[in-house]
Amino acid sequence: MAVKSKASKSKPFAPARVESAADLAHLQRAMWKIVSLRLTPANRTPRRPPDGRRTAALAAQVAKPNDRLTSLERLEIYNRMYWFRVLDSLYDDCPGLRAVLGDKKFMRLAEAYLEKYPSRTFTLRNLPDRMARFILEEPRWTAPHTALCHDISRFEWARIEVWDSASRPLFTTDDLLDADPAKLRLNLQPYLQLLDLAYPVDDFMIQVKQREAMQRGEASNTSIHAPSVRTAKKVRLPRPQRTFVAVHRLDNVTYYKRLEPEGYRILTAIRRGRTLEQALAAGLPRRAAPDLAGRVQEWFRTWMSLGWFCQRE
Repeated sequence: MAVKSKASKSKPFAPARVESAADLAHLQRAMWKIVSLRLTPANRTPRRPPDGRRTAALAAQVAKPNDRLTSLERLEIYNRMYWFRVLDSLYDDCPGLRAVLGDKKFMRLAEAYLEKYPSRTFTLRNLPDRMARFILEEPRWTAPHTALCHDISRFEWARIEVWDSASRPLFTTDDLLDADPAKLRLNLQPYLQLLDLAYPVDDFMIQVKQREAMQRGEASNTSIHAPSVRTAKKVRLPRPQRTFVAVHRLDNVTYYKRLEPEGYRILTAIRRGRTLEQALAAGLPRRAAPDLAGRVQEWFRTWMSLGWFCQRE
């Protein structure tokens, strides 16, 4: 009696025929495994994936050849399209990281990041959502500026969150009538991002934005016959300085607002569901400066005018 090998019992890489929804899902997963393979330095599909099998043999289970292209060559088109698109998207979404690392080092970071954390949703919007985590997990890609790059990646992701996250009906002064501070619970807009940073990334990002605008202007004003375009002055890297920043939007424009430490603590306490009285107690020192009460009132007036508070659900 013949004994079947483990290989003969193993599930094929892709189904020979698609006869059910499960077969279709199996085929899609197989195609994704090839399409998402990290390209070689020559921008080609690797001939062997990490598990050591021949990519050409796997591709033959997913796609048929035609009179011009092999199965692998057909899938390589999609493999290259995927990588070029996601790398281009990260390049646009991470100008601060590029300014610190330079384009070449940034692209190495981006490729390593996407190999570990590939796209997992239908939208490119979410592509950098795990970049800050990756930078801490694999600091060699950003050394010796890992701490700065971690702050920048958090800041750049906050800008994306602010741009299209939900907003709720505004909390108004009428909602304060007869309110007891010991019981009143405010709510912050979902899009509002509060950041505790080790570096003044907000000022740095403004300089990066100005530099890129200058470069675009120089490129558009340069004749195609000119030998080169003058490179805008490199942005100086910031020194460590603990910084509290609110990233928010107003009239569909994203803004950054520096916060004082007490203001940041009050807002984060409110976000955690504390009452107004508890939030003030958490944010303010026991021995407050004489002018602090007036400053707190001014903070709340500003925050209200910017629409940071919303109705509770």
